Amino acid sequence: MKISLPHAKLNSLPNINFILNEIIDINLFDNRFRGIPEEIYKMNNLKVLNISANEIENISANIKNLKELKMMDLGHNQIEIIPSEIEFLVNLEDYLYLHNNKFEEVPPEIKSLKKLKYLNLSDNKLRELPREIGELTNLIELRLMNNKLSMIPESFSMLANIKELHLKNNKLTTLPEIFENLTLLRVLDIEENQLIQVPNSLNNCKKLRRLNLRNNELTTLPDGIGKLVNLLELDLRSNQLIELPESLMEIEGLERLDLRWNHNLKIPKWLEKVEERGCIVYL
Repeated sequence: MKISLPHAKLNSLPNINFILNEIIDINLFDNRFRGIPEEIYKMNNLKVLNISANEIENISANIKNLKELKMMDLGHNQIEIIPSEIEFLVNLEDYLYLHNNKFEEVPPEIKSLKKLKYLNLSDNKLRELPREIGELTNLIELRLMNNKLSMIPESFSMLANIKELHLKNNKLTTLPEIFENLTLLRVLDIEENQLIQVPNSLNNCKKLRRLNLRNNELTTLPDGIGKLVNLLELDLRSNQLIELPESLMEIEGLERLDLRWNHNLKIPKWLEKVEERGCIVYL
């Protein structure tokens, strides 16, 4: 049984004429709930919960009752604390969206969500992440944009199935050498941080298609960056680049190279050959 009540200005559930255990999907998007209704915690067979874009401030420990959940969207609320009882949601396998809230930390118990594929923690107040997040080894996409992270755990090296990693607009100055095992990575977005160097291990991400390093403090790139043979887009705008490694010529399929607003960059002559191959170069 599915219940869909979006955009209804609700702050409590209307009388439901169904047996709670028969409800497997409930959509309460864009209402006025200040907490998850207690009736939901009694829906023991619930598989999909969307209660995003409400005014939810807290999550009850009773969340542990929803052991059959596969997808949960709590984005765009006012949640300040993620309870440790989230560890009981072991069947979450598609997505867990917690973006646009107000929490400052993620409980280490998140490690229990071994099946999870998509995790969005963007637009919160995170300053650090638990090392246990590296145990979510089935993650395909991890979004951490618009937080206050100054470092990421070395345990990220365990995320061997990750294809997209979004770290835009944090306070990262360095990244650990985590990329050796992230061989499936296709998109890496580190725009608007304070990076002073790119880890050499990134050269192992040979399936990488898009690399966004815009608005950082880079003066150069790893010599081995030419090993990223499948790279299509490389955005280096607004850094402090002085020179470019000649190995960039080895990326024969590169379609877009953006070098604007690197005021001290010495433009190499070989860059003309890159353009002749059809790559659009912005200077």
